[in-house]
Amino acid sequence: MSALEVRDPRLHDVVADEPLRRVATGFRFLEGPVWHPRERSLVFSDIPAARMSRLSAAGELSVFRDPSHMANGNAYDRQGRLLTCEHATSRLVRQEADGSLVTLADRYQGKELNSPNDVVVARDGTIYFTDPGYGRAAPYGVPRSRELPFCGVYRLGARGLELLTDDVEGPNGLCLSLDERHLFVADTERMHIRRFALTGSGVTGGEVWARTTGAGPGEPDGLKVDSAGNLFSCGPGGIHVFDPAGVALGVIRVPEVTANFTWGDDDLCSLYICASTTLHRFRTRVPGIRAF
Repeated sequence: MSALEVRDPRLHDVVADEPLRRVATGFRFLEGPVWHPRERSLVFSDIPAARMSRLSAAGELSVFRDPSHMANGNAYDRQGRLLTCEHATSRLVRQEADGSLVTLADRYQGKELNSPNDVVVARDGTIYFTDPGYGRAAPYGVPRSRELPFCGVYRLGARGLELLTDDVEGPNGLCLSLDERHLFVADTERMHIRRFALTGSGVTGGEVWARTTGAGPGEPDGLKVDSAGNLFSCGPGGIHVFDPAGVALGVIRVPEVTANFTWGDDDLCSLYICASTTLHRFRTRVPGIRAF
């Protein structure tokens, strides 16, 4: 049975019309999938289990990092180093070639970050990440009070750690546009996606670019663009697909709450979907973007 809810016939140009394929199940709540193009493997997080797993191209599962400090979002930089958002420690960390972890950010103006949630790396190495409060409550974090009075979106680069905006109630998933001139941010609490224009000194704009509407559980969470500039977003009922102008093309229906996804396999046309307890795979016609 097809997994597609078609809202615009152009959806068929972007994704395949086929069922979801279950890859692995039995997890607690999956997040943060990233594909390593050289090792041909997928790494992803199970937040409540405080463990990260690795799926080989042959389909073999293994433990990648345990404990993971309730890791959530992950991203590779241009050198192939893995960046990870940790809920339990309020850190953004990077894994070095020898396996050691280096803290990239854990405080803003002397106060602990809330709980870094998702991260993306630009082609020039600049890092962007969101910092809501979800990792300071059970079951996706360690209950503790917050030191910062806001939830922020940050940039980490040549100018150090910069707060780009605190005008997002529940900053969650984020991604860059193809030309990297704009930053898209999912506001989970407000059920919409914002678009910010990036400048040397920060951001401008921040208009509501799209809303995820429809039946089923879920809200805006993981965001990514494919190689044609179409934006994919988690939302009610699964993964919502928008064209580059923000027109809703349809939904890839997923039977559990979907938190994040990424493209993988050699052709980057396999969409690996983290849906609560289960990892799925779904084929697309347009490939994703190679991480490095």
